[in-house]
Amino acid sequence: MIVVFGSLNVDMVLPVETLPRPGNTVLCEEYKLLPGGKGANQAVAAAKAGAKVKMFGSIGNDSFAQIARHFLESTHVDISALTTSDRPTGCATICVDSAGENMITIASGANLQASSATIPDELLTENSTVLLQMEVPAAENWKLIERAKQRKSRIILNLAPAQSIPDELIQTLDILVMNQIEATVLALYLGFDVISPAIAARRLSSKYGITCIVTLGDEGAFACNPLGSWSVQALSIKPVDTTAAGDAFVGVLAAAFDKGLPIEQALRRAAVASGLACLTVGAQPSLPDAQQIDAALSRVPTPRRSI
Repeated sequence: MIVVFGSLNVDMVLPVETLPRPGNTVLCEEYKLLPGGKGANQAVAAAKAGAKVKMFGSIGNDSFAQIARHFLESTHVDISALTTSDRPTGCATICVDSAGENMITIASGANLQASSATIPDELLTENSTVLLQMEVPAAENWKLIERAKQRKSRIILNLAPAQSIPDELIQTLDILVMNQIEATVLALYLGFDVISPAIAARRLSSKYGITCIVTLGDEGAFACNPLGSWSVQALSIKPVDTTAAGDAFVGVLAAAFDKGLPIEQALRRAAVASGLACLTVGAQPSLPDAQQIDAALSRVPTPRRSI
């Protein structure tokens, strides 16, 4: 089972020809209100990939709350433990240009009141996977990581958006997932004298004994742990909207590890899911299911381990 602790947002998606610059106004014809938030996106991605998922987080008592809940319910994510806040449901404004690139601003709202105390100890077992991101209060993440480690759960942290993490907590993780910017931010925070994402991943893995994965956009992803390193190719596509590509990667990765698949298969499935998520506008509506991932799996070779 996967326990997801994280954010729930409603995304206002604005299709624009070019992304706005400071002082620049850009017009577009329409907008769409779609469910999002890294926590919810990854919960949906994992559930559609076949995992049993329970989501913990906070939403407001407003009209956006039902939008935030809809895809989670439709994909059979257990949301019975979500709490209701006096703050509004989180909201993100997402500009997507003609090349599929995006620019995102998030109003955290109710996500700031997400509490890890709502997760009962009986769900934190050696048979569960705990999945976290950085769109809820960091202190609540750190509390949950400490509890999950004590109870021997598998812990996956997606360090997104980029933030620092206490040095003593890194070694309690099983898997750390970052993009190139996030890897650079963490490397600088830790005082590394190199900022190459791949080198930073190797240093993190060697120093803390964890699996470290850096997503590289259209260049795929790089992973390493004390047993070796792996590079996985990206799915070759023409992107429509890259929103939630990273969340598809992390959610499907978590589902694969939760099923007991080896890292080679987990990376391959995650890379395929990430590419497929770029073919549809929006976050959760773009996330592929297990059948779609299986159908495209042959387009990405299984990564080989390097020592």
